[in-house]
Amino acid sequence: MFSVLSKNVIVLAVSLAFQCFVPLPAQEKYWIFFCDKGDRVFDPFTYFDVKAIERRQRLGLPLGEETDLPLKSEYLKVLEKHTGRIYTESRWLNAVTVKASDQQLAIIRELPFVIGTLPVAHAESVSFCSYQAGELSDDKLDLLIRQTGRMGAEIFGEHGVDGRGVRIAVFDGGFPGVDTHPCFDHLRREGRIIKTYDFVKNREDVYKGINHGSMVLSCIAGIYDGTKMGLATGSEFLLARTERRGELYSEEENWLAAVEWADKNGADIINSSLGYTYHRYFPVDMDGRTSLVARAANIAAKKGILVINAMGNDGDKLWEYLGTPADVDSVMSVAGINPETDYHISFSSYGPTADMRRKPNIAAYAEVIAAKKSKLARVQGTSFSTPLVTGFAACVMQMNPGLGNMEVFNLVEHSAHLFPYYDYAHGYGIPQAAYFFKDITGDSRDLFFEFVDDTIFIVIPEEINLNDSNSDNLLFFHLENEKGVLERYSVVNAYQHDVLKFLANGILDDKILRVHFRGTTIIHKF
Repeated sequence: MFSVLSKNVIVLAVSLAFQCFVPLPAQEKYWIFFCDKGDRVFDPFTYFDVKAIERRQRLGLPLGEETDLPLKSEYLKVLEKHTGRIYTESRWLNAVTVKASDQQLAIIRELPFVIGTLPVAHAESVSFCSYQAGELSDDKLDLLIRQTGRMGAEIFGEHGVDGRGVRIAVFDGGFPGVDTHPCFDHLRREGRIIKTYDFVKNREDVYKGINHGSMVLSCIAGIYDGTKMGLATGSEFLLARTERRGELYSEEENWLAAVEWADKNGADIINSSLGYTYHRYFPVDMDGRTSLVARAANIAAKKGILVINAMGNDGDKLWEYLGTPADVDSVMSVAGINPETDYHISFSSYGPTADMRRKPNIAAYAEVIAAKKSKLARVQGTSFSTPLVTGFAACVMQMNPGLGNMEVFNLVEHSAHLFPYYDYAHGYGIPQAAYFFKDITGDSRDLFFEFVDDTIFIVIPEEINLNDSNSDNLLFFHLENEKGVLERYSVVNAYQHDVLKFLANGILDDKILRVHFRGTTIIHKF
């Protein structure tokens, strides 16, 4: 037991005997931010799940801090008197949501303990996908095997690595069929669905709603007829329903509530296939600091949780760029790969962030086989590349139990098939299990540069066999300026040995050219 004293002691000069207002048709929902938490006593051993305590102790983090303390009850009572109901409480942000009319909001803003208000956005999250349900045909079986095989499922399997001991929280729109589908038999049989909560309906039953969450979970831990659909088949799970179809404003609020719930219940990883974009924000807001979910994701990372989030499916739309919280520096943001071409799938959103930080971090197949109701479906979306990476990260955590979340983050990046090459479509590429068991470094002698006037030629030696229909012939390149910003990047198919040439188009001093081909990245600094 310990006590944390607030730095600001404020005397409430407000009577608690206000008459409750009758809800008005013109009411809107707002976040109300408090100035302090007062003098509170907090016992982490009764508040946190034992897994949350273990995570903090393992990483040398405090068992409790200001963000963990409960909100001040006196403040809640005053707001309840004014508005009739508190909807969501956030310990981390020291804030609540209420519905209020303009008149009520004006009064609330004058309360001595209120330091700010913010409208709850009329915006729904983006987790769209398409699917084709049906029997498991040969082409589906092939894709089912490749979606994990491309990351090295066989290698993890040979070494008994399946994410065991790692607790994963999944935020989504519902998990219908997870309590019955044969793909999840092993989770139910072994009691590895630890807790569930529906933040839309405020109840524990999550086995209703949008089936998107069930498909996502299958791409982390599903097993179909002995074939792994995801890599973390040995992990345990927290399932949170945070959205519903047609809801206009509460998903981001639910995400905030769910991330605190996940921390309290011992999550090591949070998988979020959700994002927030044009209904609420502008591209300039994708800076990792502006949105409330970005702030919450940052806090989660500081508490030792690895947050993994989809980049979004706007790459072929007007928005084009990533959503939040994928814009957060400490969030592992996942792009989509086309399994037919082995490079960027057209709808996968692009980086960088608004402040020019590198995003995405990593990538995986964005067309996969997933569990849908009682069948399997072929589905598309970065919603599904994300859980594939989550399963991979859980395996890395299992292999390295003493490492912190950001250390695992860096290991996953370094394991990717393009590293140290990088671009705003692929990140560092698809993570590879082989990285953790053997040297997979390529031979830098495979490529060389030639310069003629202001033209740069990238040349592949003639002894290398090229096939223009083979994805092994993909050549990636980028030109990086002195600020670390990519001025140009592309992927070409090497169908001839003078594979790439481009005009310098300006001063090349202090710029870096990186070229990746068949496991080799060569770097030239001008």
